[in-house]
Amino acid sequence: MTAGQRVTIYEVADRAQVSISTVSNVLNKPDRVSPATRARVLAAADELGFVPKVQAVSLARRGTGRIGVMAPFTSYGSYLRRLSGLLPAAAELEIDVVVFDHESAALASSPVLASMPIHGRLDGLIVMGLRIEDAIAGRLRERKLPTVAVDADSALFSRVVIDDNDGGRLAAGHLRDRGHRHVGYLLERQVSDYESQAIRRLSGFREVIGAAGGDVIVATSDNSVDAARRAAADLLDRPDRPSAVMAHHDTLAVGVLLAARDRGLRVPDDVAVMGFDDGETATAADLTTVRQPFEESGSAALNVLLGHIDGTELRSTTVLDVSLVERSTT
Repeated sequence: MTAGQRVTIYEVADRAQVSISTVSNVLNKPDRVSPATRARVLAAADELGFVPKVQAVSLARRGTGRIGVMAPFTSYGSYLRRLSGLLPAAAELEIDVVVFDHESAALASSPVLASMPIHGRLDGLIVMGLRIEDAIAGRLRERKLPTVAVDADSALFSRVVIDDNDGGRLAAGHLRDRGHRHVGYLLERQVSDYESQAIRRLSGFREVIGAAGGDVIVATSDNSVDAARRAAADLLDRPDRPSAVMAHHDTLAVGVLLAARDRGLRVPDDVAVMGFDDGETATAADLTTVRQPFEESGSAALNVLLGHIDGTELRSTTVLDVSLVERSTT
């Protein structure tokens, strides 16, 4: 086997059907792993011809590894949930996580990772919800900094995403099956015209409603309950009021619910309401929504990043499933 074909810890984990952290513990802290699991991991390593990277083993033992995670944390609580999905595994591996907040892509005139306020040594970087412009991506490559994009496009780096078109189709199919044909859609306003996840989600939604002979009326809103409440008024005060309203995410859907209540409309009898994400907001509002696997996306991103840190160069795309969560609002 040539140096370019060196087996990685990621491949060992896949062969043994365990996590990256379990393989690391077998190598560095075997007392933390049961004898049966330890034997399975070592057998997989032997079968693949795995030789631990001395630098990586030393790093894990010293506990001085550090990765960066950048996202619009203060704009969307969902990214904090993604972060919470990777923190336990990072802690188990004794990896420090440095968090960087960034402006929301929806509010940026150029929706890209336009700057890298990263100081000190990082072993890898996870970028969530932000498109990385070519110049910055090239710089990361030149620095040989392993990078993974989450909930964003990238031509150079591995990605962890959902199929937003499919998510839109799933939501539309739920409303279509309940007889809704004249439907409103509350879209989060974005400054630039890039094809964001929001645009792709709307496209999938329109596809299904259109195929059923229906139509979709779109209104836009800033990212807050109050803004959504005002924007929903434009939909609910129409002479041809839609029988259902889909919101780009759950926070906006709460604004729709409040606007319906302001007008004495019964939900779902007079107007059905749906959201997207399935966070605590959706649970509190008893909101029908589409669930995104936020925590799973964070842990998946960490696993992919660790594979790259350990030498895996193959660019991958991990597509996570979404699912319908039906509650009282439809």
